[in-house]
Amino acid sequence: MIRFILSDLRRLWVGSLVVVLLVALATALGVCVVLQERALRLGSARAADKFDLVIGAGGSETQLVLSSVFLQPSPLPLMPGDVLGRLAADPRVDWAAPIGFGDSFSGYPIVGTTKIFAENLSGGFAEGKVFAREGEAVIGSAVRLSLGAEIKPMHGSAEEGGETHTELVYHVAGRLRPTGTAWDRAILVPIQAVWHIHGLGAEAHESEAGHAHEHEGAGHDGHKHHGEIDPDAVIDEKGAADAPGLPAILVKPKTIADAYKLRQEYRSGNTVAVFPAEVLTNLYATLGNAKQILVAVAAGAQALVAASLVLVTVIHIGQRRRQIGALRAFGAPRGAIFGIVWLEFFFLVAVGIGLGFSFGYAAALILSGMFSETSGIAMPVGFAHEDAGLAAVLLTFAAILAALPAVLAYRQSPAQALRA
Repeated sequence: MIRFILSDLRRLWVGSLVVVLLVALATALGVCVVLQERALRLGSARAADKFDLVIGAGGSETQLVLSSVFLQPSPLPLMPGDVLGRLAADPRVDWAAPIGFGDSFSGYPIVGTTKIFAENLSGGFAEGKVFAREGEAVIGSAVRLSLGAEIKPMHGSAEEGGETHTELVYHVAGRLRPTGTAWDRAILVPIQAVWHIHGLGAEAHESEAGHAHEHEGAGHDGHKHHGEIDPDAVIDEKGAADAPGLPAILVKPKTIADAYKLRQEYRSGNTVAVFPAEVLTNLYATLGNAKQILVAVAAGAQALVAASLVLVTVIHIGQRRRQIGALRAFGAPRGAIFGIVWLEFFFLVAVGIGLGFSFGYAAALILSGMFSETSGIAMPVGFAHEDAGLAAVLLTFAAILAALPAVLAYRQSPAQALRA
């Protein structure tokens, strides 16, 4: 029986190949959707795990997390700078680091922050050291620059027609270890230097630190600068109480209980405090709805492929009536005819399903790689236990589908087949 099936497949190899590819492509679509959605969930969750508590001005919690944790460019409202001073003096806080956005270099976001954040972000340096002067910078592991390289900050981005700052040129002092987060593509500079570049200081509480926006009365170029900026100036991070307005502060509480207390305390008034994981849960709910739609589309494609395969197979069985009649005339039992047709069709569909899982996995790897390249977030693509259930469902459906042409062949009598 096996020899007969293999001989038949070799003789009809073009049609067999078409069946396999149709099944493979329909299966790959569904597998790719499942794997890519899971990779996005795992990658974003792991990226958010590094940040315990984020505090910002009142507004969208989702946008606060997307901007401060995932470094998605968007203007955030500013909270009073004295919030940083209170957090720095709070005995429940291990450390609190301000962050300021807005500038970029060669497509990499420049983020103003403090030394303690740079030292704790990745657990150490792959090379070099933390910045110690206003003209020094620390780069993420995915930033394609070398130690000592010059960084000329641009206000905004080149796509938005941003203008390059001429007041200060940073030099790379160190490179962080990989974190698997968007911060691997970030350039970290002293927040003090960011304030000075944008003409901000202790007297500028109505600042717009770290955002691509205009300063009133700043002249034609939209910037206001106070005196010369000394790249060799030593960083002074003790003046937290005199900080200008801030878009976000990343906080490391000492204990879980402290985290919840701080979250509750700073969720009133002019500030909002969020756990990034909580915000991601809401995003996952939306993502789950999108996944259901995509899975439904994939299921529809698979149903159409299944229907077309049944049609093609029924026509094929009709064209093979003489062959089936000859086998019956030579004494082949009905069960053998059923087994030959069923095994042949099931084999083709099973091979297509196997290739579909391979194609879907490869497509998910490519898409995740492209996303990781642009965002810096590691996207782990891999199969899980529930994927075995999906494969079992598809194979069961294939077995049922293969039974239809097999039953048609089983019911043909030798006399009718030979007269056809």
